[in-house]
Formats: sequence, C-alpha cells, structure tokens
Amino acid sequence: MRHRIHGKQLCLKSNHRKAMLRNLAAGLFEHGQIETTLPKAKAVQPFVEKLITMAKRRGLTTRRQIESKLNDRRIHAWVADPNVKREDKKTNPHFELPEPSEIEFNRYGELRKAPRLVQHLLAKVAPLFDDRAGGYTRIVKTGRHRLGDGTDLVILQLVGREEGPQISGRRSTRRATADRRTAYAAKVRKAATAAAAAE
Repeated sequence: MRHRIHGKQLCLKSNHRKAMLRNLAAGLFEHGQIETTLPKAKAVQPFVEKLITMAKRRGLTTRRQIESKLNDRRIHAWVADPNVKREDKKTNPHFELPEPSEIEFNRYGELRKAPRLVQHLLAKVAPLFDDRAGGYTRIVKTGRHRLGDGTDLVILQLVGREEGPQISGRRSTRRATADRRTAYAAKVRKAATAAAAAE
C-alpha cells in the first residue's frame, strides 16, 4: 500500500529522482522549453511552478530557498562558445540572450565567466509572470514516440511568448477561426457605425 506517498516515483530512487527533476527544471529555465517524456513532464511541472511562484517574491530569503531546491550553475555558455557550430546558435524565443561581455572564456576555451541560473530565474523568468497567478507551464504533445520503448515525447514549455503552433509548423485551425470571428465582429461594428452616421 502507498500510504503517505505522494507523486510519481518514476521507477527511480529518491536521490536520482530529485536530481533528475532539478536538471529538467534547470534546462526549462535556461532554454524556455524542453523535450521529454510525458510522465517526466507531469512530474516536473509542479516543481517548476512552485519555483517560479517562489521567485516572484524576490529577496535574499527567496534566493536561498531556490538555491536549496535548484542547483545553481552557469548558463548560456553555448552562445559564445567557439566550439559550437554557427547553425546551432539559434536564438531563444523566450528570453533575451546575454551580452557577449557577460561571457568569457580563458585561452584554453574553458568557460571563465557566465550568468548564473538562479539569477536568471529571479531577473528574467519571474518578471514574465508577475501578472499571472499560476499555470506558468504547458505540455504540448508532439505525436512522436521514443525509439527504445515507444513512450510519448512531449514538449514542456513556459507560456506567454509563443506564437502559433510550436510543433507542426502549420497554421492552427483555432487561430484561423478566432481571426475569422474577429474580422466578422469588426465588419459588423463598422456597418453599425456607418448606419448610425447615415441617420
């Protein structure tokens, strides 16, 4: 019996599971979206939302609480890394990339200075959701399966900056219907205004 055991265990020991959730959350905050399996996305979603809610308070105590739950590390080093190919340096649609002056490498190509993850969460991620009470993330099903075990692959992403369908690349039918409704309402308003002006 599973008395007083909450959450999915994901067939992992507790230390392994906690480390995996921390790494998934760090990747989500750094890149704005991550691709993972559906059970892992459902497991990390409440953890991420609690961290964002905590980060919205902004303070020294908040920073210490976040550092106890999330491993602090350097981020965005791949942008200025000379070893990464140019076509791999795509811009992130969710956040502004750091200035080149914020990232430094030594003469051997090793990272010497870069922004920190907790500071990025407090300074850039949390302000995006100041006017939002919850629901900071969403899970988008891709319709693809992993080759090894056939599990569903999904995209976990932060909400707010996306435009149109993220997966297929085609125009969404919901968006097309909403655009038609908006155009029809504008046409009716214009006709009503013209009729009122004619009288």
